[in-house]
Amino acid sequence: MIFVIATIDLNPGTRESFLKEFHEIVPLVHAEAGCIEYGPTIDSITDVPTQLPLRADTVTVVEKWESLDHLKAHSVAPHMAAYRPKVKDFVRSVTLQILEPA
Repeated sequence: MIFVIATIDLNPGTRESFLKEFHEIVPLVHAEAGCIEYGPTIDSITDVPTQLPLRADTVTVVEKWESLDHLKAHSVAPHMAAYRPKVKDFVRSVTLQILEPA
């Protein structure tokens, strides 16, 4: 099993539009072989002193996959290829952390 933390930095003011498009693909990703968990998150307002400063233009996707091969198949799935052009004008950068249980 692997975990993925995808940090998507967006152009200012585009988060809601991005999330609208993103939510369209979530059921398709959940139906993929090997998908255990997949969903967008945004920073939560808390009083926890060690929390990072809030990021209004960031979406963090939390993912869990059965294997690295399943993640690789996800990245080339037809619905992902169709989704990317729809959000390209919203996205500044994407970084991935691919993790495994210790």
